[in-house]
Amino acid sequence: MPVQIDMTPEHPTEHEEDNGLPLHHEADRPEGFLQRFLLALQFFTRIPVTGRLADWVGFSPEMLRACAAHFPGVGLVVAIVGGVVYALADRLWGANVLTPLVPLAAAIASTFATVLLTGGFHEDGLADTADGLGGHVSRSRALTIMKDSRIGAYGAMALILTLAMKVLLLALIGGAGTQAVWAALIGGHVLSRFLPLCLVRVLPHVGDEGTSKSKPLADRIDDRVLKIAFLWCFIALALVLIAQGALFLIAGIVPALLVFLWIGRVLV
Repeated sequence: MPVQIDMTPEHPTEHEEDNGLPLHHEADRPEGFLQRFLLALQFFTRIPVTGRLADWVGFSPEMLRACAAHFPGVGLVVAIVGGVVYALADRLWGANVLTPLVPLAAAIASTFATVLLTGGFHEDGLADTADGLGGHVSRSRALTIMKDSRIGAYGAMALILTLAMKVLLLALIGGAGTQAVWAALIGGHVLSRFLPLCLVRVLPHVGDEGTSKSKPLADRIDDRVLKIAFLWCFIALALVLIAQGALFLIAGIVPALLVFLWIGRVLV
């Protein structure tokens, strides 16, 4: 992870400056928007943002907090990579091997590409969360388990079942055509990065304030961040609606909202 987080300074107020301009004014500039998007891309993918580009982007805990607005935009980038890999694999193998297993192979290739692009960041988080919340333990014990780098039984089961379900569903959707796969990837990757921001907005940060690397992201997400994130999400879901229709969109949104509500209930 190329980002270094310094937790010693106190958080700037809305009147303090970052890179010479008030934070809310800088975010309004096109280059400020791009800087925060690139910082989010750097933080959540393995796409290199180095050298002079990294110097131009800059970094501060306040910028890291502001870049949360672009998490759904990062999801769009990941979805595009996954869609391209799926389309290429489907075209290559489908032209040479006439078998119903081609969509399954293409779905595996697409999933492998997205995991490689993100460095397994989200899969690692899923395993930690399953280990922490899977057993009936106290909140403090659950937090300790989540910080453990080792994977437990609940984490292993969650990873295997979730990845298997994702690949199989993507293969089934692929039976309806590549366009449906593109819609599923875009909607899924974008929406799955917007809903957690809503949880972060309403729930308190419970990690160790002295050592937590996520605190700059998790301790304060304002309405402006959510509005920008929602705009990313709205654009992506509008594309899904245009491409596949309302029923396809509803079939994806409803399960996501149910899981979102369940997670929110568990964490309260």
